[in-house]
Amino acid sequence: MSAWREAVATLRRQQTPAVLVSVDSIVGSTPREAGARMIVTAAQIHGSIGGGNLEFQASRIARDQLEGVARKGLQRFPLGAGLGQCCGGLVNLIFERLDADSDWDSLAQEEAGIELFLFGAGHVGTAVVRALCDLPVRVHWIDTRDDMLPLEPIAGVDTICTDTPEVEIGNAPAGSYFLVMTHDHGLDQRLCEQILQRDDFAYFGLIGSLAKRRNFETRMRRRGIDAGKFVRMTCPIGIGGIRSKHPAQIAIAVAAEILQVYDQARRPSQDQKNTAYQRGERA
Repeated sequence: MSAWREAVATLRRQQTPAVLVSVDSIVGSTPREAGARMIVTAAQIHGSIGGGNLEFQASRIARDQLEGVARKGLQRFPLGAGLGQCCGGLVNLIFERLDADSDWDSLAQEEAGIELFLFGAGHVGTAVVRALCDLPVRVHWIDTRDDMLPLEPIAGVDTICTDTPEVEIGNAPAGSYFLVMTHDHGLDQRLCEQILQRDDFAYFGLIGSLAKRRNFETRMRRRGIDAGKFVRMTCPIGIGGIRSKHPAQIAIAVAAEILQVYDQARRPSQDQKNTAYQRGERA
């Protein structure tokens, strides 16, 4: 879970005044993408909008706003001429004060861009959770074995021990991400069948080799699953070029693949927003 999102609950509980700084849109080369956020209090910064002089100036403005001496809303930052940063693009930031009357719950939910249902609490599943802990991902970590899931709570992670993990697939919202990596191939197959019955998920990965994939496809075809749906099942999982089978390296490859899918899904709307801004600048 991202640093600023983790801070939301704490700041709300402590009733600490803060300013939310968001990258609204960008032009050219910039240190962070549109949608990046940080929360600034009088004493701390949670999250990042890219570091450097941009973040320094933004945090100064945010703290001035906490003191009531700076204007809020949208502000424009040319990185080269204005801030001396070599990337040279343009960043538009929105400054929004947060207090007791702000909708903190909506802010937390808005940042949780990826809703991941992870089936399996073995070595790789555990490594995947570690790899995602600083990212805007809400993980529902599911296993049938109560001694495998952690006893201590993990920020951004809901642990679910159940004898019927298939039910969690039906409860998942549209646009969810699914990862299947349990200790039981029979359970893996049942979960795959349930997931493929849906047509509204963003990503579905199954751990295993090409041989496992072909075996599952044959079995699921015999059980009436439309073969046309298999194209939406990613197996093997993870970005290419990483051949190690070490759990931590598999987890990094899988996390990168999930982020690629997420970024590609968000890119059209962000590109449209940036294009609209550029047209406005030319007018």
